[in-house]
Amino acid sequence: MSTGPRTWTAWAEHIPPLTHASERAPAPDPAATATHLARAGLADQYMVYEAEGGVRHFAAGSAVSVTAHATGITARAAGRTWTSRTGGAPLTAFAAALSALAAGGGAERAFYGWAAFELAHLLHADPATTGEQPLLHVMVPSVEVTLTGHRTVVRAVDAAWLRKTADLLAEPPAREDDAGGPAPDDTERLLATGAGAYGEAVARTVADIRAGLLEKAVVSRSIPLPAVDRVDFPATYLAGRRANTPARSYLMDLGGYRAAGFSPETVLEVGGDGRVSTQPLAGTRARGADPAENARRRAELLTDPKEIHEHAVSVRLAWEETAAVCRPGSVAVEEFMAVRPRGSVQHLASRVTGRLGSTAGPWDAFASLFPAITATGVPKPAALRALARHEDGPRGLYGGAVFRGTTGGALDAALVLRTLIGTRDGTWLRAGAGVTAHSSPERETEETCEKLRSVAPYLRYAGD
Repeated sequence: MSTGPRTWTAWAEHIPPLTHASERAPAPDPAATATHLARAGLADQYMVYEAEGGVRHFAAGSAVSVTAHATGITARAAGRTWTSRTGGAPLTAFAAALSALAAGGGAERAFYGWAAFELAHLLHADPATTGEQPLLHVMVPSVEVTLTGHRTVVRAVDAAWLRKTADLLAEPPAREDDAGGPAPDDTERLLATGAGAYGEAVARTVADIRAGLLEKAVVSRSIPLPAVDRVDFPATYLAGRRANTPARSYLMDLGGYRAAGFSPETVLEVGGDGRVSTQPLAGTRARGADPAENARRRAELLTDPKEIHEHAVSVRLAWEETAAVCRPGSVAVEEFMAVRPRGSVQHLASRVTGRLGSTAGPWDAFASLFPAITATGVPKPAALRALARHEDGPRGLYGGAVFRGTTGGALDAALVLRTLIGTRDGTWLRAGAGVTAHSSPERETEETCEKLRSVAPYLRYAGD
């Protein structure tokens, strides 16, 4: 077993650069093109990540990776493996590995990965509840395709990867049939799964809040899907993306998780210039096809005491967590209580920004802000303990993050909500609601249904 900085230097020295590149005309339908690349089986693992402004990145090839557990971290490159102990600080070791990637010099490299929700227990609450599952995973791709409205850029480690990818881009994406989703009645029956038990969990959480144990907790429920081997993740992603208005979207098969998601917000965005931004969304009403009804619900949302309180405490904590890693005086609320449409719902949204302090980097900001307040609660340690008491089992990817970063210091991390999630053990949907002292089990249960309608109607199955 290797330990220390030399471990990561040795790993980084075995990572091939993306020395081959080509450029072509923009794709007429970037979402369909990215999904086509994902379907093609170019590599055993991949990610599609839609960033700000609709820019889509496709990355594939898992020969270079880092995986962190609570006590150990494993890095792979060029058929070799390096391992190290984490001392109970896997995010620190993870950041050190990625810093070594940057220290190698040369052109800026991108990496793609995810963080499981249970990392939060190591960062903020009880390490004993973290479990043994992987907490962080990252891939340094063999090929990356960037799809914008102006051009398509391919970067690869060698000519073979470049040629295979170019051939796929030359093919027209398969025509997607918008039909084939579940019937409305089937969707509603699915959403009712476990509603009674969830209402009881909400009631227990309200009792905790009224007893003074915490201010807010985002209690979630899981809905296992039937026919798990038949769920078509790429088709679900494309159908769902057509219908949703996410802050970020992603489609991946990476590090043991499959996911197709339409995230309503980012955990954080860090620019290469050190600007940090986070966008807490809290406060929810349904959104449908009737503009007049949407406007009525919007007005209701902006005047509901429970929703306003829930949002305000989230923004307050976002400010505190951002200020912990930013220069004094640089933190500001640039937007407060706007209403953002996100698929089948509309949310109160604010944005908190700042500038990283001289000794802080993107992963310091990630450690402070992860997991998102709007997926945990206030105060965060107390909320995490409440979720451990009242939710059934670990969340895994749900409430965690899917991210893209660069060796230049940028990091863009989407909050994993409104997401179809799969592992070898099953496939499921999950949704939560912010519980405060004013919550009722009936309203919070309905809120989870409103959110699940951003994904459930667009489920697609192979062979349908």
